[in-house]
Amino acid sequence: MMKKRALLLLLLLLPCFSLPAQNLSDLIISEAMPGSLESVADDYGAHPDWIELFNTSQGTVNFGGCFLTDDPSDLTKCRITKDDRSARLGPRQVTLLYADGKSTRGTYHLGFTLPLGGTIYLVSNDGRTIIDSLYIPADLPEGMSVSKFAGDNKEMVFDSIAPAVPSPRSLNGKHNQKSRAQIMKETDPHGWTLSVIAVSVVFSALLILFLIYNLSGNIFTGKYKRKPKARDAETAAAIALALELNRTDDAVPAAIAMALHLHLGSGIHDSEPGIITIKRNPASGWNDKALLFRRTPNKNKNQ
Repeated sequence: MMKKRALLLLLLLLPCFSLPAQNLSDLIISEAMPGSLESVADDYGAHPDWIELFNTSQGTVNFGGCFLTDDPSDLTKCRITKDDRSARLGPRQVTLLYADGKSTRGTYHLGFTLPLGGTIYLVSNDGRTIIDSLYIPADLPEGMSVSKFAGDNKEMVFDSIAPAVPSPRSLNGKHNQKSRAQIMKETDPHGWTLSVIAVSVVFSALLILFLIYNLSGNIFTGKYKRKPKARDAETAAAIALALELNRTDDAVPAAIAMALHLHLGSGIHDSEPGIITIKRNPASGWNDKALLFRRTPNKNKNQ
């Protein structure tokens, strides 16, 4: 029993252990810039090279323990401090790492500088898996950065890389792209389109509800109750046969009349051709024994 519980607990905790490794693939090197006086300043007032990491997912990613390098033959060149709790990126968040060649200054300082004409790599915490990379052109204009751009800020698919005006700690993309709300405001400034759509939706919903309630009401009240099919020929044959066999019995016509009444009123189950089968009806007075009682004659009355 204890072994089963331990196995169940291990299966439940297994996704928790594999989650960080899976989320690391959501990190990208979104921007990088060689240092200049126009670049951002670090905690020491210097203007070093910097690298921007971006989390494209909707979950928090812990990048502590990952590696950054400019040498593909040495993927573990510079390790990000694993135990630093600040080494986390929230959903769609960015952070800067300073490539100043002074890793002793803290978690966010790297032991190399950006190589013009070279490539920087982001490596997983296993030291082997390259998560992302970014090439730094040798002819990069001074004061410009290398950025990855998404076709749409909502898509998070960075399909183009180009020199751009530096935008540290902010999302790269088409910032001047108009949203759907802005486009709608320009094409329909008075809101007539939205009004028509809203009214149509309301009336459509009311019509659907009316049809549902009307149909269900008719079904439950028996309006659409299935009517039995008349079998005139078979019924006539059964009546003729009964009268032929019982010419002297006065109860036969009464029985036939009752059978026809039950047959036409859905009080029977007639599945055999030429035969009318009468089903006992609990609501009928024919089975009420109280109606069959007769007063006992008083023998002393005539005396």
